[in-house]
Amino acid sequence: MAAKPGIPKGTRDFSPVEMAKRNYIFDTIREVYALYGFQQIETPAMENLSTLMGKYGEEGDKLLFKIQNSGDYFKGLTDEELLGRNAAKLASKFCEKGLRYDLTVPFARYVVMHREELALPFKRYQIQPVWRADRPQKGRYREFYQCDADMVGSDSLLNEVELMQIVDTVFTRFGIRVCIKINNRKILSGIAEIIGEADKIVDITVAIDKLDKIGLDNANAELASKGISQEAIDKLQPIILLSGTNAEKLATLKEVLATSEVGLKGVEESEFILNTLQALGLKNEVELDLTLARGLNYYTGAIFEVKALDVQIGSITGGGRYDNLTGIFGMPGISGVGISFGADRIFDVLNQLDLYPKEAVTGTRVLFVNFGDAEMAYSLPLLARLRGAGISAEIYPDSAKMKKQMAYANAKAVPFVAIVGENEMAEGKVMLKNMTTGEQRLLTGEELVGALQ
Repeated sequence: MAAKPGIPKGTRDFSPVEMAKRNYIFDTIREVYALYGFQQIETPAMENLSTLMGKYGEEGDKLLFKIQNSGDYFKGLTDEELLGRNAAKLASKFCEKGLRYDLTVPFARYVVMHREELALPFKRYQIQPVWRADRPQKGRYREFYQCDADMVGSDSLLNEVELMQIVDTVFTRFGIRVCIKINNRKILSGIAEIIGEADKIVDITVAIDKLDKIGLDNANAELASKGISQEAIDKLQPIILLSGTNAEKLATLKEVLATSEVGLKGVEESEFILNTLQALGLKNEVELDLTLARGLNYYTGAIFEVKALDVQIGSITGGGRYDNLTGIFGMPGISGVGISFGADRIFDVLNQLDLYPKEAVTGTRVLFVNFGDAEMAYSLPLLARLRGAGISAEIYPDSAKMKKQMAYANAKAVPFVAIVGENEMAEGKVMLKNMTTGEQRLLTGEELVGALQ
């Protein structure tokens, strides 16, 4: 007997019901993006490795899925290189392309390639899958969708404010209570500066970014393993564990970072964003969180992360300002800021909290029972009329037993069944059965449309 087929770890199949739920997520996010003037683009699933490598830090580079070259990929390799079994070196010879890790770097590449066609500032959104060679676990997949919105070509902090409004609007529509966490890489740079470890900013942010996953002791151990002195680690503790209101945290930071120009700039930016959002009266909580680091190298200013309050799961949205990203592709001076909704985690949160609207996951609204050729011929114009009115309708394709057709309707959770027999045809009507209550009504075609709308 042939082995049962499977799928790679960290990937999933989606049933029709699950796809209806996912489309509800995508459609909601798409509608909100459009409300704020964003335009949709798409980029290829694979990019040149030269586009991807070095953009996500050392840890991110390890998680890139590389695509093996077609043809004779041994060509040009020496026996010494093959016998050396250096995986990284061999991969650089075997692979010229990779699956995209996120949507931001491909977007930066897009901006550089299409600069002459774009009117800046350019506001784009993109809803596509990305791939990461990560260890699969709850809420973390190797293939997953991101729903990004980015603005490039403007330094204004109103862009950051607008993105947080989008986050608040989307999760309010979903009915998910969240905390929007905000920090600034300039603040983190200032902290690294005042503790005497300015050159270790990347190591510090990577360790801080893991704080909620590995705990304070392990984060401190990682800092020490990177050569950061114990004195500097001790100075770091009260800063990253700062508590109080947003205003109190900002006031403390102004004192702590008084000698750091870059640090004070980060405080100033954060204060503007937080004060403006407070005046706008968002539905969800906004918190200045100094443990938020988002360990990607390309962030340079404000950074964001969103946590669900009623479900134990990782970040469900993240993003930030990346002033230097397009400079990597030869176009310096174009500032950008963006966010990314983690659609797969949002899917899990909505499932756990049972927050999907009934109409969002309902498929066929009415099924016509098929008793034979005459009944089918009578039903087809009615089906066309219903579909013309925007009502999802279908007819069972075969003249099967009534029990089998009703079982099909139940399996698809179809709320109504239309029954057409000799009596109904003689009267020019149709019997509509409510599958929940069992109630039956004899209706004309016009009444049928009205009953189902």
